[in-house]
Amino acid sequence: MLLSALGTSIANVGLPTLARAFNASFPEVQWVVLAYLLAVTAAIVSVGRLGDIVGRRRLLLTGIVLFTVASVLCGVAPSLRLLIAARAAQGLGAAVMMALAMAGVGETVPAARTGSAMGILGSTSAVGTALGPSLGGALIAGPGWRSIFLVNVPLGVLAFLLAHRFLPPDRRVPTTGRTSYDYAGTLLLALTLAAYAPAMTTGCGSFGLLNVFLLSAAAAGVGLFVLAEARAAAPLVRPAMFRDPVLGAGFAMSTLVTTVVMATLVVGPFYLSGALLLDAARIGLVMSAGPIVAALTGVPAGRLVDRLGARRMTLFGLVGMAAGTAVLPMLPTSFGVPGYVAPLVVITAGYALFQAANNTAVMSGVRPDQRGVVPGLLNLSRNLGLITGASVMGAVFTFGAGASNLMATRPGGVVDGMRLTFAVAAVLVAVALTITWIGRTPSRRPLPQIGKPRTAVALRRF
Repeated sequence: MLLSALGTSIANVGLPTLARAFNASFPEVQWVVLAYLLAVTAAIVSVGRLGDIVGRRRLLLTGIVLFTVASVLCGVAPSLRLLIAARAAQGLGAAVMMALAMAGVGETVPAARTGSAMGILGSTSAVGTALGPSLGGALIAGPGWRSIFLVNVPLGVLAFLLAHRFLPPDRRVPTTGRTSYDYAGTLLLALTLAAYAPAMTTGCGSFGLLNVFLLSAAAAGVGLFVLAEARAAAPLVRPAMFRDPVLGAGFAMSTLVTTVVMATLVVGPFYLSGALLLDAARIGLVMSAGPIVAALTGVPAGRLVDRLGARRMTLFGLVGMAAGTAVLPMLPTSFGVPGYVAPLVVITAGYALFQAANNTAVMSGVRPDQRGVVPGLLNLSRNLGLITGASVMGAVFTFGAGASNLMATRPGGVVDGMRLTFAVAAVLVAVALTITWIGRTPSRRPLPQIGKPRTAVALRRF
């Protein structure tokens, strides 16, 4: 969990430096982040089932090796295109680590302590997110941008040795109908996401025929994916699951909220550099303030969820995020760096509380045969939000700033882009609040069994 989070955040802080190193525009260099997130998102649902087929321990070790080798390739990449390709491979390894970590915890933690477990996972992820900006800023100021990828190599080797030494061997399970793999669904999901992300980034804030074509392709991909999943014997995602009010609301809110969080990570470095005139090292220190708070509040947030209930804590977390997004564009103009840090801390602390509560609500009552699917969907919704935050909110920021080359934009333009971005972010948090207020009910219907044949009646109901 820590390595996969570090892989995202340490690259975000290096985007301005990479733009200068490769003489690239903001939409071009954005793909260093998007390629990683696309790979994670496309694979996150399927790797859980693949782990059931080949063995979770074996697949986890393979994912760590892939992540580590890809980190080496990122560090030696001679061009932006090769760097983006290596980041995609790194994202595939991160998907394996994220999915199998959550699936393993779901099998071992008692239901009464699910909130605490989710808080620990959230803290671990937040530690990686917090480490990224500060460590990345220091490395860029010292050895240079290549070191922000090469630093993952010793960490990956350590993770492999620990996993190989301490994880129990895979247990052989009887062969069932679930061993089939949904190749068609995996391919359609990847192609849909590959069309969606450039539709949001191409055009430098404008919207042309290429954007319309890519969005149309993404919409068609969604339709084909739904049809393929309805006909598959062992689908990646059974659409009937979204009729469950707890799951549907949880997935939707996760996408909205992580869109806002990703906006702070992608837009933040350009605002701190262009408006507050900070260097790379200071940018890293400032951006690490919020995730550090999230790391410290993750475990207490999980305990509060166990004690006071998931729905109430979801509301509290979203209210905090709404307050932070509302004041973030205004305070820095009067108070400088402290005016940026204070609302950032509120946003990330609210996100830590929301994440523990929402994950607990979704995972509570999940049957053993669904413990691989539901965590995969949670991670899928989260990464859809991250992609949207990196692409859509990045496009909003570029549009508000009035220029595609943000490194040459006047400070006033950067401030305008920041205000527009977080006005949109505040609206997204308000939508999430509305969903949790009126859309989530405490009841949960049993979800459909995975891999069981469906009758004609079930198909008609679907």
